[in-house]
Amino acid sequence: MSAPVDGIHLATSLGYTLKEASSALRTAMEEVLRPLGMTVTHYSCLELLAQRPGLSNSDLARGAFVTRQTMNVLLQALERDGYVTRPAAPPVGKALPARLTARGRRSLATASAAVRSVELRMLGGMTPDEQAAAFTALRSMVRALRDDVEPQPTA
Repeated sequence: MSAPVDGIHLATSLGYTLKEASSALRTAMEEVLRPLGMTVTHYSCLELLAQRPGLSNSDLARGAFVTRQTMNVLLQALERDGYVTRPAAPPVGKALPARLTARGRRSLATASAAVRSVELRMLGGMTPDEQAAAFTALRSMVRALRDDVEPQPTA
């Protein structure tokens, strides 16, 4: 059965293939993080805090692609379990900037190695030039969708 003329043919749809790759990546990441007692969102939160200490709940939620409410629940659990600290009162405004603890940094180091192994497996069949081209193409797609850039006609 073929797709309608104006429809999407899944076998040749770049968007569908991208979603399939995203799903496969998330599944592989969950498989290596689960034995460490982490989810992808948990790992993402720790990684974001390692690279940008002091991010607010809202910033972390955006960076981990979850709602503020979901991130708030996660941050409360991470704080309770000793992975992050947050001040009792906001230093400015309403935001409670989070920071990794020593336990959080140790846990992240193990998780980062596991996630890196997944990424290396994903990229294993690509040359460095192909990896660079894929990265450039994906960044271009993200920019186009986030900036509402008008698509350019193709020849």
